[in-house]
Amino acid sequence: MNKTPAIELRNITKTFGKVFANRDVSLEVFYGEILSLLGENGSGKTTLMNMIAGIYYPDEGQILVNGEEAVIRSPKDAFRYKIGMIHQHFKLVDVFTATENVILGLKEKGRYDIKKAREKVKAISEQYGFEIDPDKKIYEMSVSEKQTVEIIKVLYRGADILMLDEPTAVLTPQETEKLFKVLRKMKEAGKAIVIITHKLHEVLAISDRVSVLRKGAYIGTLETAATNESELTEMMVGKKISLNIDRTDPKDPEERLIVAHLSCMNREGLKVLKDVSFTAYSGEILGIAGIAGSGQRELLETIAGLQPITDGGIQYITPGTGIIENLRDKTPMEIRALGVRLSFVPEDRLGMGLVGNMDITENMMLRSYRRGRSVFLEKKAPKSLADQIIEQLEVVTPSRETAVRKLSGGNVQKVLVGREIAAAPTVLMAAYPVRGLDINSSYLIYNLLNEQKANGVAVIFVGEDLDVLVELCDRILVIGHGEVTGIVDGRTAKKEEIGLLMTKGGSKV
Repeated sequence: MNKTPAIELRNITKTFGKVFANRDVSLEVFYGEILSLLGENGSGKTTLMNMIAGIYYPDEGQILVNGEEAVIRSPKDAFRYKIGMIHQHFKLVDVFTATENVILGLKEKGRYDIKKAREKVKAISEQYGFEIDPDKKIYEMSVSEKQTVEIIKVLYRGADILMLDEPTAVLTPQETEKLFKVLRKMKEAGKAIVIITHKLHEVLAISDRVSVLRKGAYIGTLETAATNESELTEMMVGKKISLNIDRTDPKDPEERLIVAHLSCMNREGLKVLKDVSFTAYSGEILGIAGIAGSGQRELLETIAGLQPITDGGIQYITPGTGIIENLRDKTPMEIRALGVRLSFVPEDRLGMGLVGNMDITENMMLRSYRRGRSVFLEKKAPKSLADQIIEQLEVVTPSRETAVRKLSGGNVQKVLVGREIAAAPTVLMAAYPVRGLDINSSYLIYNLLNEQKANGVAVIFVGEDLDVLVELCDRILVIGHGEVTGIVDGRTAKKEEIGLLMTKGGSKV
């Protein structure tokens, strides 16, 4: 390894009002290495990288590039220092091609030479092993293809120092492995790479060193080969925590939701579910596995009444009475009133279910205002619920009156998931509830789902991590191309078996 640091941070401090996002942080990143930046939600990881990328400017401290102090006041300055950042939320124009997005914003003499740009994009792809069609429109691409365009965009501009914020958050295991192969090639080519991630097994698989932040402060850097998940977790959290999911046997399971021969179309008129049948039982966690875009989202939205059914039906068996309700005949509000709750964590957490300018208490009220008895909304219960969620899920926030948009992405997510769990559902559909969460927060959510199971709730859990699915779930339903390709026992299933089932199913449904 070339021991000249690509980036040196010296005593970096950044505040937002009275809150310290980073406090006196010093660390180094070298060429020819992959450094993982680890920390709980709200620990200051993204803020730190945003200062290197020119989005924020430090209140105190120095940033050195190639041993010399750098003044980075904008992303344009960062590119001058050959620094590029790939953000969690992509900044692409949907109707443009990959090549057009790559060159967008570049200043060139005369007219853009698209043919020349396309050849350069192809050359970069071949050099590092990207799989991308330069002429493909963004709206036709998968999430991993869009991410590829973002990475090529910074390489096209000559970046030698790359920072990736949660690059695997919405990727399948197969897509993640492809990305890691590319990153290893970039490392071999001498690039300096920083990855912000919460997934400890990925940290151990891809990085050379790991730097840990806690509450905005630098805790230390370790050689990846000389550490383990328990040590890194303790550095992140400041205490030892168990990394075991306590799965109990279902107690007195009863049929709660019967899905029979369900088919549905998406908003574009394409069939996304075909002849899906399964039963969800009270007191169990039913996992749903599948490659991204296989129909998981549409399945849960259909159960919640948000997607029209073309064939089949959904029956809900009322606890205690055994009365059967046909959900196909009901509105989303009527389905929610029965206790069937959907907590879907999208890529844009503020785009579904939360209002960014409202505080935490007001977002609690969004689920209860219809029950108000007067024009003056009662705030006592929502305040109590907000306090409960903040304490139980360890939401990092100055107060419950803080606007949700001012929270870190992971803390927004805790509010979103916690609100639905607190509603005492009889069926809880949790889709990607730990997406982007740190390890400690993830295990808090797993424990809450297990508590719901113990309370007799039928839990349907859509997850991206197969390790978690086989450790948490009692049964796992696998979807491939909108069809059920198998239902396996979570206690005996192997990841490889689930992976094969995920790729089955017709190419069109």
